[in-house]
Amino acid sequence: MAEIVHVLPAILIPFILLMSHVTNPEPPDNPLRYRIMFYNTENLFDTRDDSLTDDNEFTPQGAMHWTYNRYNAKLISLFKTIIAVGGWQPPDVIGLCEVENEFVLSDLLNKTPLLKYPYRIIHANSPDRRGIDVAAVYNSKTVRVLRTAYLKVGKADLFTRDILYFKAVISRDTCHFFMNHWPSRSSGQLRTESNRFSAASRLSQITDSLLSLKTNARIIIMGDLNDEPEDPSIMEILKAKTELSKPGSGSLYNLSVAPDRGPYLGTIKFRGNWSLFDQIIVSGSLMAGRRGLYIMPDGYRIFGASFLLSEDKKYNGFQPFRTYNGYKYQGGFSDHLPVYADLYVRDN
Repeated sequence: MAEIVHVLPAILIPFILLMSHVTNPEPPDNPLRYRIMFYNTENLFDTRDDSLTDDNEFTPQGAMHWTYNRYNAKLISLFKTIIAVGGWQPPDVIGLCEVENEFVLSDLLNKTPLLKYPYRIIHANSPDRRGIDVAAVYNSKTVRVLRTAYLKVGKADLFTRDILYFKAVISRDTCHFFMNHWPSRSSGQLRTESNRFSAASRLSQITDSLLSLKTNARIIIMGDLNDEPEDPSIMEILKAKTELSKPGSGSLYNLSVAPDRGPYLGTIKFRGNWSLFDQIIVSGSLMAGRRGLYIMPDGYRIFGASFLLSEDKKYNGFQPFRTYNGYKYQGGFSDHLPVYADLYVRDN
């Protein structure tokens, strides 16, 4: 882990513009909140060639012509997004995927104005052939991490990202976080479905164990699942329910299906069609608890600020403003939109 201990002068950013895109489903009588977010960063690589992974494209001599200036611009873009999602205070827990290593995370926290916040890193290298990992950054003043682990996804021939687990105390309650980046659909949805079944099964084994030991365990699952909330991997294997009106302890609920998630149809757009791959799933105890930490059933939000979008000239409307369109550098942010939700504290 890397602890942030220095402070940089703040860079002037049009905060009023950024904050105007943040909606806060916050109860008016409860100002205390802890914001959690997840963001697929779209290939956050450094510029060096790692001989152990297939990252040649993202080097100055590679097909993407990934230079130091482009890398630094990407870091600043991610910083702006994180601060904008946080609203008037930075997010407390940030799940990230498609990050190459701890070096790029350290640069994100040390070479941007995020340096002024007491963030710490959770990261480990995964078996992914390209070397992209799942990681987390958390505010050490509001979140106390007790344990971390990386869960291997089954199938000997599946070289994919591990699932990041960490146990943390927020306010006075213990939470179990799981950060995910399930196998992609790049070879076709049906052809790759069994790979996502493996990821869902591995995650389900752990969450079932937690809930069997303690039915009111507070579980938070975030990530790019590369499946829709209604797909079998999520509904049947992970058993994440989509009926949010009467949550009960001992079950998982997919907040991403809430009708008030915002005006966006999904978090990624491919050939004119939006998909809701980036999701937040929680245990029922977080929704129905009478005391302590809780989350609202309609608390899930897709963050679609205008600076994260570009015109979709081929299929109409808008789409995420990507860093690259194929091999053409655009200087955008990511091919995914970030998602977030707020945790609140109920004292009675």
